[in-house]
Amino acid sequence: MVPAYQAASVLGHCLQALIHQTVQRDQYEIIVVDDGSTDHTAAIARDAGADLVVSVPHRGPAGARNLGVEQAHGEIALFTDADCEPAPDWLACMVTPFAAPQVMGVKGAYRTRQRAVIARLVQLEYEIRYERMARLPCIDFIDTYAAAYRRDLFLSYDGFDETYPIPSAEDVDLSFRIARDGHTLLFVPQAQVWHQHPVSLRHYLTRKALYGFWRALLYLRYPDKISGDAHTDPALKAQFALLAVAIMSALASLIWWPLVLLAGATLLLFLGTTLPFVRWAWPRDHVVALIWPGVTLLRVGMQGAGLSLGLLKQSLAGRKHTHRAQTGR
Repeated sequence: MVPAYQAASVLGHCLQALIHQTVQRDQYEIIVVDDGSTDHTAAIARDAGADLVVSVPHRGPAGARNLGVEQAHGEIALFTDADCEPAPDWLACMVTPFAAPQVMGVKGAYRTRQRAVIARLVQLEYEIRYERMARLPCIDFIDTYAAAYRRDLFLSYDGFDETYPIPSAEDVDLSFRIARDGHTLLFVPQAQVWHQHPVSLRHYLTRKALYGFWRALLYLRYPDKISGDAHTDPALKAQFALLAVAIMSALASLIWWPLVLLAGATLLLFLGTTLPFVRWAWPRDHVVALIWPGVTLLRVGMQGAGLSLGLLKQSLAGRKHTHRAQTGR
């Protein structure tokens, strides 16, 4: 199932990759949900060979995917994104684990052919997480660029939560719900899709800020996940705290200057938390290893700002809901 919004420039490549899988073509169906696009997304989907193309008013990726699963006939619902190109054996790798009846969901992995520095950084950021996930007997985190669920289970959980209006955390929310109930989810690193990662620092940081914003809702719903999940960098919580202390100390030093020393020391501790990745990345990509501490500082700042704004928004929304319940207005 592929949700597509304004995807005319990339969808054809995705569908060609889905058509040319090692699994016989008559063993699976390709469904594209055109999520209110104003370009030629729907026409390209039909011309490229999708089995079903559904056009709906714009409702966001969660709603588009839910509709696609409702229209599907197979026992396993697989998801990828319009800007992904699954490897030829992607489908086979994704469905093989379902031979075990206890397996309810599967996650695949990103690859990229890009040579831009930021794109290489993004890929390595994923790969170190993949290494950690591959050591786990099961996971709690499935994102939809390469995802699969048993269709009956997916429908029993009412699919993705459409409260998330943009690609953000709707896929993680579902996997948290399913894992919380004890169902087995697996990471299959061999199930790979090729992707175009951000190539500019600005694009990368904007995505991190948006992700942080919607993570607020996720953490309010699943406070136990604040301590960590299968995918998130374990150092991130410490980095949030250290950066917050450094910023507050720097601001307070305007009133009492010795606090600038605390700010500097805390910043050094923050940079120290980036060294494990630097050591891991160095033999793989010297440039990425060198720029990682600075990029991480900016990333944590943007993601933390997004998280703070998200928490503020959810707090205000909660108060508004309480006020309406009390006054009827």
